[in-house]
This record gives sequence, C-alpha cells and structure tokens, in this order.
Amino acid sequence: MKVPALIALALPALLAGCASGPSAEEQAAMVADARKASGVLIQTLGGELKTALGEKGPEDAISVCKVRAPQIAANVSKQFNFDAKRVSPKNRSPAGVPDAWEAEAQAGLEKRLAAGEKPETLDTWQVVATPAGKQFRYAKALPVQPLCLTCHGGPAKIPDGVKARLAAEYPLDKATGYAPGMVRGIVSIKRSL
Repeated sequence: MKVPALIALALPALLAGCASGPSAEEQAAMVADARKASGVLIQTLGGELKTALGEKGPEDAISVCKVRAPQIAANVSKQFNFDAKRVSPKNRSPAGVPDAWEAEAQAGLEKRLAAGEKPETLDTWQVVATPAGKQFRYAKALPVQPLCLTCHGGPAKIPDGVKARLAAEYPLDKATGYAPGMVRGIVSIKRSL
C-alpha cells in the first residue's frame, strides 16, 4: 500500500480521536485549574467585600459586587485561560442570567446540598458539545454566608438604606430571600476545546 493510501485510511481514525475530547488526565487538570480559578475569584471578591463593608458600610459596599466582581472575573479568566463569571436563576443583574447548562448544574448542586453534602465541596464539571465545538464546563456553588444576608437576606431583614440602593442599582433584582447555607448561585467556568 502506498503512503497516501495509508494516510487516507488513517486520517478518519485520527480525526475521530481528536473529536472525542480531552483525556481523563487532561480533564482532571482542567478541573484542578477550574477549582483554583473559582477559589481565586471567591477569595478576592470576598476579601474586597469585607473590606468595603468595614470601611464604607453595606450601602457603599454594593459597588464591589456591581463594579469589582465583573473585573475580578475578567482577571481570573485571563489568568487561568477560562471564561469565568457568577450566575444565578435569582440574579441581581441581567448579566448574571444562567444558560441552560448553568441552571441545570446549580439545580444539581442544590440537590446534593439537600442530601447533606457540605456546601464548600459542591462543584461539578462536564465536557459538552456545542454548535461551536466542545467545551469544558465547570460550576462551583456559592453558598450564602452570614455576611451575604445584609443584601441577599429576607426583604424584612435588609436595612432600608440597602434596599434603596439595591432598587436604584438593580431595578430587576431577584437576589433576595436567602438563608445561610443556601446556594445563591454558582461560579461558572468554561473553556472551548
């Protein structure tokens, strides 16, 4: 058999191997990187929020979530070569609306929480096919901490000044009514493969 004929026979098998997605080792490495990236996003945002709350109070700290959170997510995306963001079905901003995969991932994490899993261990990942090609998808639960309740708690418990600022900054706000330990949303990470 001539070399071009061998290539013609081998090419479909090679292409099929490429289309199958990342190996188990490659997926494990992406999961590890996604966990690091989500940890950096959560720690950085949480640190800035605590500082702002202590220095400026809850009304002015709202700007950390509105302005700094997207900037922090963009920095994490660049640092780890992912697309990282925070989303929730009960979003505060239209930019935080989850896509179908993210909504399903959060629902699954909420079920695991209800079954007794610890909130800090709640994450999931998958390689999915999209019209643009395969993507690695990752979701990390954002459990409600006591600190979050100032802006995300029950409406009767949110201070009037915070309510007024939220109404001005987020007229379509759905992100209230939470209790400690609930899953408020997820850190969503994706990477095209």
